[in-house]
Amino acid sequence: MRHIISVLLENESGALSRVAGLFSARSFNIESLSVAPSEDESASRMTIVTSGNDDVIEQIVKQLDKLVDVIEVSEITSDEHIEREIAFVKIKDKSISKEMMDKFSKNEFLKIHTTNSDEIIIECVDSPEKINNFLDSVKKIAVKIVRSGSVGINSN
Repeated sequence: MRHIISVLLENESGALSRVAGLFSARSFNIESLSVAPSEDESASRMTIVTSGNDDVIEQIVKQLDKLVDVIEVSEITSDEHIEREIAFVKIKDKSISKEMMDKFSKNEFLKIHTTNSDEIIIECVDSPEKINNFLDSVKKIAVKIVRSGSVGINSN
């Protein structure tokens, strides 16, 4: 099962490496990893998406919590949460039909960026499932796809 683990850790040299090393040493796969500054200037929030049964995830959370640089660890997918991801899709301007462009323009989760060349870039911010659906609809005309990892927060 897919899980999102949120880790608040000190902004210290090697902190990211130690977290990634924990996963690597135990042969746990990281599906996506996102790190950015948090509300506290001395700490960063790391969002890790991984898979495993509940026992494996519990073990990962406990081991992460033991790392020196880690301030707080929580598995957020077990409670109500909001999860988002961003994807950019570069498309040749001539590849996209007028009808499809109109449909994209009306979608509140899509933003269209024009470029100096004959391409457009479509930005999609939504849940991973909806991003997957969007990418399926444009994969035949996409020149390049860039996708972030998920970020999430408990909503209760």
